[in-house]
Amino acid sequence: MCGIFGVYNLPGDANGFRDRALYLSKKLRHRGPDWSGCTVAGNHILCHERLAIVGVESGAQPLTNEDDTLILSVNGEIYNHKALRKMVPADTHFKTQSDCEVILHLYKHIGTDVVKHLDGMFSWILLDTKKNRILAARDPIGITTLYQGWNSKQPGTIYFASELKALNEECDRIIAFPPGHIFDSETGETTRYFEPTWWNGDRIPTNPVDYTLIRESLEKAVRKRLMAEVPYGVLLSGGLDSSLIASIAARESRKIFSNQPLNKQDGDEVDESGVQAWPRLHSFSIGLEGSPDLKAARIAADFLKTVHHEYTFTVQDGLDAVADVVYHLETYDVTTIRASTPMYLLSRKIKAMGVKMVLSGEGADEIFGGYLYFHAAPDAASFHQENVSRVKNLHYADCLRANKSTMAWGVEARVPFLDKAFLEVALNINPEEKVFDKSRGRFEKYILRKAFDTTDDPSAEPYLPDSILWRQKEQFSDGVGYSWIDSLKETTEQRISDEQFAKAADRWPKDTPKTKEAYYYREVFEKWFPQEACTESVVRWIPREDWGCPADPSGRAQKVHDAAYTQ
Repeated sequence: MCGIFGVYNLPGDANGFRDRALYLSKKLRHRGPDWSGCTVAGNHILCHERLAIVGVESGAQPLTNEDDTLILSVNGEIYNHKALRKMVPADTHFKTQSDCEVILHLYKHIGTDVVKHLDGMFSWILLDTKKNRILAARDPIGITTLYQGWNSKQPGTIYFASELKALNEECDRIIAFPPGHIFDSETGETTRYFEPTWWNGDRIPTNPVDYTLIRESLEKAVRKRLMAEVPYGVLLSGGLDSSLIASIAARESRKIFSNQPLNKQDGDEVDESGVQAWPRLHSFSIGLEGSPDLKAARIAADFLKTVHHEYTFTVQDGLDAVADVVYHLETYDVTTIRASTPMYLLSRKIKAMGVKMVLSGEGADEIFGGYLYFHAAPDAASFHQENVSRVKNLHYADCLRANKSTMAWGVEARVPFLDKAFLEVALNINPEEKVFDKSRGRFEKYILRKAFDTTDDPSAEPYLPDSILWRQKEQFSDGVGYSWIDSLKETTEQRISDEQFAKAADRWPKDTPKTKEAYYYREVFEKWFPQEACTESVVRWIPREDWGCPADPSGRAQKVHDAAYTQ
């Protein structure tokens, strides 16, 4: 991934704004430390901060077509780029080996429908100089981040950037660009292009569970995400989700490197370049000394025979990092900050090793109802509706966390569970198959676990040891060590006085903090982003209070947790 910045329809001479644009784009350089680019065309500017993963030697951006009439700045990866190249005329001249350049040439032939053909994670800005037209698009779920802004003193001017920090000094209105949408200056409208069958949560699916289809769909999702020309690895917490991704990646890496058959399905275009560089999978975990996640990750890594890297941090390390984490996350949401801090610290260690890309397990809990508060769902229909709602809002929470925590250090996180094809399978399963049923021995994410359970076939190679495959859900902020959240609560209790907290509603009438921990994060956020426009893109998440769930987002706040808080 990378950092992108663009301004459409600047008043006056855009060249006069170039230095300012470079300054604002530089605020995103942590996302793309490998190279910078800036193109001025008419009264428009596109900038790019590059993290080179594919087409390393030739993929500098902004990208242009043969006559430079189309200009493109992209943050992301297009996994089906080789298949898409077959959709353009054979005589099309490609200037680079970048997976993103095909967007330019496909747009030339099919216009805005190009976005419907992309399989990947992306945010991009495309300038058509002949039509004086700009397009902006974001991937279906919002794995990549993108913001859009306006300045009331410059009617008609539109700003775009990968992060809020590149816009807050220029714009007095800023929104998070909606995932699965495309903006077209020709119409002035932002329209949704992503229209999956599961989008309407009120339509309760009836498909029976197909364990083979779940397994094969996830394997394919992991396989396509091995596309890279740089060292890569997996984030391994020792929980079910990250361990499954690590297990599949280890298997697929072995197959590709040893030229074993991949059981490709029709249309399964796989770029196998990445595995050739680092054939043995590296895994990374972090936690406080003696944390549940470190112990479980060790077991999983030993079983999978990965090259495992384990890092410990202290509570003080985490506390010292919180202010920087808020700066990079651009949110004051409690659960996001709690979970992001260890991920932020781990990403720094990963970058120090020279690794640029990691696979991660985000999304499974939303898709399958893995969070412990789902135990309180009143019925299967409500369970499913919460699944869909959580997936739709991932760009405010776990996608934001994974993207910004890793990209703070120029590391790209890829999330196979949010593959479009996998979502079609998983979110069209009858929710009766997902709900918890102790009488049948079913608990959170039972059908996902069962899909990778090989005990019925003694000849099959196990994906994971039973202690990992059937481990109870630990939210990342809990699993890194229970004292992490406890210490955050204790520290903020001391830092924020009762007098300050009593006036929270006067200071912040909107999104008033309900705890001193939330108050502290809001205060830090305001120091980094004092402009009123900065709060519009922030969404806080808490479990379903209307289901009788505690307001604290920690998994340990739920009564079903083995180490739940005592009341």
